Amino acid sequence: MVQKPTRSPEWNRRRTRHDPPSVEEAVTAAQGLTNNIDSQIEIAAQLMGLPEDEVRPVALEASVPSRLSAGGTALTPFKAGRTITVERRSHRLPLAKAGHR
Repeated sequence: MVQKPTRSPEWNRRRTRHDPPSVEEAVTAAQGLTNNIDSQIEIAAQLMGLPEDEVRPVALEASVPSRLSAGGTALTPFKAGRTITVERRSHRLPLAKAGHR
């Protein structure tokens, strides 16, 4: 009779981590969805689970164009970080030697 391997009790205690977005992240996400500032405030407040009055100052500040964007493009949080490239390599198989049998 073959026994099934038992799982460690630690596996039963796994929990999904839930981190709500920061106010700035929620406003940035809302800006990507709509250009209307009132809708941005409403969306960001719903994402955060906060009242609109707490989100309004951050959204209004983020909607004001900066001096950097007048002459070119301003760095957004997504463009400000470094670029990471992931490449998949195939496994190398040893070549059979011609004289070896």
